[in-house]
Amino acid sequence: MLRRLHKEQPESFEFTPANLEWAQKQIAKYPEGRQASAIIPLLWRAQEQEGWLSRLAIEYVCDMLDMAHIRGIEVATFYFMFQLHPVGSVAHVQVCGTTSCMICGAEDLIAVCKDKINAKPFATSEDGKLSWEEVECLGACSNAPMAQIGKDYYEDLTEESFGKILDDLAAGKVPQPGSQTGRFASEPLSGLTSLTAHNGTAHETNASVTLATEKGDTVARITDG
Repeated sequence: MLRRLHKEQPESFEFTPANLEWAQKQIAKYPEGRQASAIIPLLWRAQEQEGWLSRLAIEYVCDMLDMAHIRGIEVATFYFMFQLHPVGSVAHVQVCGTTSCMICGAEDLIAVCKDKINAKPFATSEDGKLSWEEVECLGACSNAPMAQIGKDYYEDLTEESFGKILDDLAAGKVPQPGSQTGRFASEPLSGLTSLTAHNGTAHETNASVTLATEKGDTVARITDG
């Protein structure tokens, strides 16, 4: 798939003060002369701040890392995690369409996206809040079908539960990530048969879901660090 920078670009980009401080801490993790190793986390932070990566955002990050601009563009266009076109102002929904999810109902989820967001991937909803795409395996096959929204996974989805998640997002709510059927992790649908280490823990959900819920920024743009 040919990936190009968007034809319409903003006039400027810079990290917010908090995000700039965060980025400088990431750069400091690497030895002198190896700062370019921070390219992916910094590009990701720029995307989290703006929702997508513009040419100026890529060049801004490259300047921080003393890299040629073309090297940053190579990274941004190679990895599909980076959005090179504007996406929904609230969230960009990535539906897994690979084998396990396809067998378990990914096509139904894509139909929900077409109905509630837009008939075409990467195009935004009428209110500009949501966009979607189909992606390759996201590694949550045991909890198929699933989608990634922001940083988090939404698993064990049905047409109904997925539709409610999209409705909640459009209404400004933050749906709880993780399994939508109550599974703690990836145990069998029929229930645990052996490993019961999480029984008796203080949380009803696994660590990833608990942290996302406590932070409350699951799909938020990171504009304040």
